[in-house]
Amino acid sequence: MSDIPQRRETQGLWLGLLGVVIFALTLPMTRLATGTADAPQLSPWFVTWGRAALAGVLSAIYLLAVRAPWPSAEQRGPLYLSLAGNVIGYPLLLGWALRHVTASHAAVITALLPLATAAAAAWLMHQRARLGFWVFAALGSSLVAVYSVLRAAQMGHGFGLTWADSLLLGAVVAASLGYVAGAKVTASLGAEKVISWVCVMALPITLPGAWLTWPTQPIATSAWLALLYVGVFSMWAGFFAWFRGLSLGGPLRVSQLQLLQPFISILAAIPLLGESLDAMTLGFALLVVLTVFMGRRMANTPSPDKHNQWSKK
Repeated sequence: MSDIPQRRETQGLWLGLLGVVIFALTLPMTRLATGTADAPQLSPWFVTWGRAALAGVLSAIYLLAVRAPWPSAEQRGPLYLSLAGNVIGYPLLLGWALRHVTASHAAVITALLPLATAAAAAWLMHQRARLGFWVFAALGSSLVAVYSVLRAAQMGHGFGLTWADSLLLGAVVAASLGYVAGAKVTASLGAEKVISWVCVMALPITLPGAWLTWPTQPIATSAWLALLYVGVFSMWAGFFAWFRGLSLGGPLRVSQLQLLQPFISILAAIPLLGESLDAMTLGFALLVVLTVFMGRRMANTPSPDKHNQWSKK
């Protein structure tokens, strides 16, 4: 029986990797859906409501098919927090930011997500981390700030944090809170039901929002297909794997897989958006990922009892 926890952790890591690949494509797909400031496509508001409404309809069908009971009062709190972070906060802030920066640029800023997720886990789940973790978290944040300042100067915007980068940092905070809140109730609800209930609970907001922001101008087919991707995969199916991975492997372990996410996003933006490899972007992405890696190594491993709480279903 001693190998059961190890098998659970391995399964959690593989599921987490699948989720990371799906989420990595969210950046170029969102930019494809929203377009740029010079050539806009779908409104970031519509992309936010539309993708969640699509996921909500799929979720309702799934929950009815499995006859899932309504979440308890204790479970609804974390679900609402996940709703605020993953359904509204992250996609909306990301959508507006990607109208003004490339997907590769956004990949560097959002590379901070693993540290933000670990910090959120430490806060919401009382998982302690050593001082070294917070030192590397501060170093990674500083690298992102330097990258933003240098990129702004390179683009002729002067030295300073651009508005788009502020939106991206807000998206990172929103996503990390949503991830950990969802993982908190995965052990009792199950990963598939967590994201499905989150999307269904959001339908009273997302359905009217999608209807009110429906585009009135012609939209490219590629933008509609990108919206379909972020609705079905980024907003719904990806979380099946991600929340399950966080639950089985533990958020402090599985969140390390997000180290790969910025590089997958940067590479995917080449064929999808025609972006080119940028030495400064790749360099800073590597530096940020290294700080995240070192920070993750400095994080304390949860005790066996606490880890078992995540593993039980």
